[in-house]
Amino acid sequence: MLAVLFVFSLFSAQLLRLQALDASPVASAALKSRLYIGAVPAMRGDITDVNGVALATSIDRRNVTADQTAVPEYIKKLNGVRHVVGVLGAAADLAPILGMSEAELTTTLTGTRQFVYVAKGITPLNWRKIQALGIPGIYSEQTSTRSYPSASTVASLVGWTGGDGSGGGGLELLLNTTLNGQPGKSTYEQSQGGRIIPTGEQQTTPAVPGRDVRLTIDNDLQWFAQNAIALKVDETLALSGTVVVMNVKTGALTAVATYPTFDPTNISAASGNLNNKAFGEAFEPGSIAKVMTAAAALQEGVATPATPVTVPNRLSRAGQSFRDSHDHAVEKLTFAGVIAQSSNIGTMMVGEKVPPATLEKYFRRFGVGQMSGVGFPGETAGIFAKSKDWSGSQRYTVMYGQGLAVNAIQAAGVFQTIANGGLRVPPTLVASTERADGTFAAAQPTKAVRVITNPVAETLSQMLEFVVGDGGTAAMAEIPGYRVAGKTGTADRIGANGRYSGKTASFIGFAPADKPEFVVAVILQNPIRGYFGGSTAGPVFKDVMTYALQEFKIPPTGTPRPVMKLKVDDAPASSDKAEAALKVDSGHRAKTGSR
Repeated sequence: MLAVLFVFSLFSAQLLRLQALDASPVASAALKSRLYIGAVPAMRGDITDVNGVALATSIDRRNVTADQTAVPEYIKKLNGVRHVVGVLGAAADLAPILGMSEAELTTTLTGTRQFVYVAKGITPLNWRKIQALGIPGIYSEQTSTRSYPSASTVASLVGWTGGDGSGGGGLELLLNTTLNGQPGKSTYEQSQGGRIIPTGEQQTTPAVPGRDVRLTIDNDLQWFAQNAIALKVDETLALSGTVVVMNVKTGALTAVATYPTFDPTNISAASGNLNNKAFGEAFEPGSIAKVMTAAAALQEGVATPATPVTVPNRLSRAGQSFRDSHDHAVEKLTFAGVIAQSSNIGTMMVGEKVPPATLEKYFRRFGVGQMSGVGFPGETAGIFAKSKDWSGSQRYTVMYGQGLAVNAIQAAGVFQTIANGGLRVPPTLVASTERADGTFAAAQPTKAVRVITNPVAETLSQMLEFVVGDGGTAAMAEIPGYRVAGKTGTADRIGANGRYSGKTASFIGFAPADKPEFVVAVILQNPIRGYFGGSTAGPVFKDVMTYALQEFKIPPTGTPRPVMKLKVDDAPASSDKAEAALKVDSGHRAKTGSR
């Protein structure tokens, strides 16, 4: 008997030992089977203008879900008595809060599924109202919706988000990693039926919100530029229009407006290309390229503003006959007059003194054929072949802006370089990014590139002042009280079929010309009612630049416009007078129509 008891005791001890050893893994496995792990979405960071005005922001929302098997247990007190009202009662109570019909909700809440969406994107206030009802099986998951307070004003620049909340285009896409943040994790214990066990294990790892990004864009200036280009596109029946405003010293883009635009909250309804045309549309620059040709000629010493240029009505080169925008008698102009009157022939006659490889070098230094460095989605580098590959006629056409293509940002950068004393500062869009502690870290400044010397840039700037006025092609770009320098452009436009169709009209300039603060570039694609750059784009430039100067409190110009001869006297000027071109009489300015 004692032996039997001894054996039984040994067996019991072994059984208890095995149970103790195995209990932990078994319990752990059972618990694991009851745990639900879900993601806690991170709140996306804001995109703001340079002053902190929200251009894109996320708003807290809730998605309402239901366990259909639990809703029938809904109980309410009616006249002090508890009654099971079930699915019909739940539908009746939820309908006014969610703005849905009772019939629709009854269908959604009926069934055996333990997870269905009832409504998405409701406000936290409405979710609190639903919670107060105490309907079993009704839960919510945290989410957010993206809001764009400036709506279509910055749509093609700021972009939009996709269905998963990540960036779908524009800066939302470019800055997606910064804006997205890190999702958290929610772990809770659920019953076999899928319901949360209130006393069970629950653990939440909070999400890390995305960081805010502050742009260089000024929202007020952006709004004004957007409206100005929209009005001009509608007035001229143009296909599209673009305005770029750039800070001369820093390269900061203070406005990038394009039209037509779209609603960033309803991308499915948008028609046409959603890319930002300022970065993504390449066009032949036309006469604004003459500025680069002039810069090369001045820097290489093959011409001065006073260099006489006898301009015929036609000029034969490379087996082709070249002409200006209008027929004219032989004109005796200075090089300054050639630029003021936007003469193709005169530009060619001076530009051909610069070797092709040298001319190409200057164009590339100005940023032609290169990406901006912003990294904007859909950006084009334009088209600019190497000089060794230029055809016979292309050697000459590039001088006045045909046979190459640029985007509006590149074109604005050419004038930023001249206004900044020959120093090109690549454009920037991001001013600062939020740190983890909530402070902002300024973006690293871009590396400047010396293109031409400061004296040459000043000389060219003075030449460009005569484009704006009686002797030039952009009288409608003049701003009372301020000296303005700029250049018109009117180029044949390449259509969707690859053939020339319509025109590209442009005016790009800077002000005040003696102490430049801003560059404004205006581009109109295929305007029907008037297509010369001076008469179509010029007035938009005037309006936007005037607004910018006033908003940023830039004082009026305190110095007179320089004096420069545009026509050669019948009696040739002496070499001394030619060298003193900036001081000679300007009373013989040539009259010409806008181009």
